[in-house]
Amino acid sequence: MDRLIYTAMTGATHTLQQQASVSQNLANISTPGYRASIDTFRSVPLVGTGLATRTFVVDSTSGTDFTPGVMQPTGRALDVAIDGKGWIAVQDENGNEAYTRNGSIQVLPTGVLQTRNGMTVMGDSGPITIPPDTSVTVAKDGTISTVPNGTQAVQVVVVGRIKLTNPPENQMIRGEDGLFRTKDGTPAEADPNVTVASGNLESSNTNMVESMVDMITLSRQFDLQMKMLSTADDNAKQATGVLSVAS
Repeated sequence: MDRLIYTAMTGATHTLQQQASVSQNLANISTPGYRASIDTFRSVPLVGTGLATRTFVVDSTSGTDFTPGVMQPTGRALDVAIDGKGWIAVQDENGNEAYTRNGSIQVLPTGVLQTRNGMTVMGDSGPITIPPDTSVTVAKDGTISTVPNGTQAVQVVVVGRIKLTNPPENQMIRGEDGLFRTKDGTPAEADPNVTVASGNLESSNTNMVESMVDMITLSRQFDLQMKMLSTADDNAKQATGVLSVAS
């Protein structure tokens, strides 16, 4: 009886948590470069007094789906999509290096290059600053060039190169801010083999149909687990009644 209660109780709790993860994936279906979370259930024996009959159900976030999204042309020079594997290095709110696939970039009035969600884009030697009143282009290798407005293209000035990295995927972890970092916190080395496609953005790799099916499945699992708890309660009441009559 206790095994049924523990399994159903913890299963219901973590079903809700897994449904929250699926909801987060759906909420970011329009976020460029978003990587969907993957969750699984696993059982964990309850260690304590008495017989080892009780088992917890634990929601284990097994990782992230690193499958590339689809490149979507935007025609905007400061929209860049990673072509294949790799990451764009940015500076997080704490001043540490983090990584994203969201290549929607903008130039602040101060000239600092940032992503649309406010993260400073890192270059090979630090943050990149764009001179005022210039047109910006991004090359395949991440090199940023500017041309003063109203002049010929021969007056091209290279102002920096976006830091592009490609650390092993099994060494990457997602933070609560949606950015990725290395497990040991060490900044990844720039990888010259990572390339970008200017004028494009990578779509989220969340599959809407699969996520909707997962939400329905999880909802049914939750209902089943609640019925199991109700059944365990009914069985306990009947057993109590039998023992009362017997005594």
